[in-house]
Amino acid sequence: MILTLLSALIWLYLLLLHGRFWQAGPVLTPRMPLSRPDVAIVVPARDEAPTIDATLRSLLAQDYPGRFRVILVDDGSSDGTGAIARQIDDPRLTVLTGAPRPAGWSGKLWAVSQGVTEAGAAELILLTDADIVHQPRHLATLLARAERDDLDMVSEMVELACESWAERALVPAFVFFFQLLYPFTWVNDSLCSTAAAAGGTILIRTRALKRIGGIETVRGALIDDVALATAVKQGGRIWLGHSALARSVRPYPAAADIWRMIARTAYVQLRFSPLLLLGTTIGMALTWLVPPLAVLFGSGAVFWLGLLTWLGAAGSYIPTLLRFGRSPAWALALPGIAVFYMAATIGSAVNHYRGRGVAWKGRAYQGGGA
Repeated sequence: MILTLLSALIWLYLLLLHGRFWQAGPVLTPRMPLSRPDVAIVVPARDEAPTIDATLRSLLAQDYPGRFRVILVDDGSSDGTGAIARQIDDPRLTVLTGAPRPAGWSGKLWAVSQGVTEAGAAELILLTDADIVHQPRHLATLLARAERDDLDMVSEMVELACESWAERALVPAFVFFFQLLYPFTWVNDSLCSTAAAAGGTILIRTRALKRIGGIETVRGALIDDVALATAVKQGGRIWLGHSALARSVRPYPAAADIWRMIARTAYVQLRFSPLLLLGTTIGMALTWLVPPLAVLFGSGAVFWLGLLTWLGAAGSYIPTLLRFGRSPAWALALPGIAVFYMAATIGSAVNHYRGRGVAWKGRAYQGGGA
C-alpha cells in the first residue's frame, strides 16, 4: 500500500505542479518578421550523405526576404557528404572542410564553432542538423518569434520520423520524456532556472553568443543543446516549442537503433553518477511500474488507487500521441515503454563502465568531455 500511495502522490505532483509538461506544447504558426536581419545558417555534418542534399536545398529555398547564407561544415565525413554539398550550385552556400578537432571539444561543437566563425557579422545564426528538412517559411517564422519578445534563443523540437513499428511504439515517448525532464512552460519562463533546447533547430542571436563567450563555453558538452540553452538563459531569454515546419528524415527502423540513440547520452544526463543512476531507476520504477503492478496483483484500495494512478499517467501521454497521429490506446502501454527507456539508461551506464563511453559516428568520448 505504501508504494502505491507514494506512486499516486508522485503523479499528483506531476499532473498538477510540474509545469503542465503533459500538454501538447506551443507550436509556431508561419509568419514574417517585421525586420530583416542578416542570418547565417550553420549545418555541422559528419557522414550525412543520404540526407544532406535534401537538407541544404530546403534551407536554400527559405522564403525570407532578408539576406541569409548557408554554411556546411564537413566534419571529417568518409561518405562523400562534402562532395554532395559542393554539387549544389548556389552562391549562398559555403562548404567548409572541418579542421582537426582540438582536445577538449566534441566533434559537433567544433564544427559548429568553425561555422559560427565563418558567419562573420550575421546578426542571427540558425544551428540545424544535417538530417532536418525545413519548409520555406521556417526561418522567417523563427525570426518573427525572436523578434516579438526580443528573445536571445528560439528552439524547436522538429517532427520526428514515426513510420517503422519501432518508431511508432517508442518515438512519441521520447518527446514525452523530454517534456517531463524540461517542461516547456518552465523553459520559456524567464523567472525559472530550467533551460533546454532541441538541437535540430536553434536560432541564436550573435550578441548572445558573444555574451556567453562563444561556442567555446560549452565546447566539451555532450548534451550540447541543453548546455547552450543553460548558458544563454543566464542573462537572456529563451523559448522552446514544437515545430510544424521542420522534420527529421533520420530513420530509426528497429528498436535497437532507438536503444543506441538513448544510450548514447543517458548516463551523461546523470553526470556519470552511480547514485543518480540508482535514484533514477528507483524513481522510474515507482512512477511507471508500481501502478500497473498494483492493478495486476493488488486488491481493494491498492487496486483502485493503482488503477486511478495508471489512468492518470496514461491520460498525460495522450496529447503527445495525438501529435504523432497515434491511437490513444497506446497510452496504456506507457509503463512497458518506460521499462525500455529505463533499461537503455542502465545500458548507457554499462557502456561507460566497460570503457565504451559515448560513441557517435565513429567517435568515442569518455567522461564529461571529448
